[in-house]
Amino acid sequence: MTFSVPSPDAIPRPDPSGADAEFWSALRDGELRFERCAACGTLRHPPRPVCAHCGSRATEWVTSAGSGEVWSFTVIHAPTLPAFIDQVPYGAVVVRLDEGVFVVSNLLDCPVDELTVGDRVELVPTRVDDELTLPLFRRA
Repeated sequence: MTFSVPSPDAIPRPDPSGADAEFWSALRDGELRFERCAACGTLRHPPRPVCAHCGSRATEWVTSAGSGEVWSFTVIHAPTLPAFIDQVPYGAVVVRLDEGVFVVSNLLDCPVDELTVGDRVELVPTRVDDELTLPLFRRA
């Protein structure tokens, strides 16, 4: 089975009103953006108020190329939320983007028995509705 986006009414929704508002806003525009420390250049995700590397509070947002590799994965056999009952089994992947940032996501069009660590992947901004776009991936 492959992962597909549940209906907009059923899917759990993030609350993009805090530090990650820029992340979700950029996705709606088709871009994957991450917070970067303006002092030392360290990328971080999820966003946070202080750089873990240098302690600076200065931040800026940069656009990712959206390419990387499957760093790890797991196969979900029991649904954790009602929206995913029809999805099981499905794979959840940890993608290490080429910039070094890690993102937890799903691979589109990839049966769970074909998930492989090291596979090259690329971003597919997937629009759920006017308010939500998800950062999903596909094999490159």
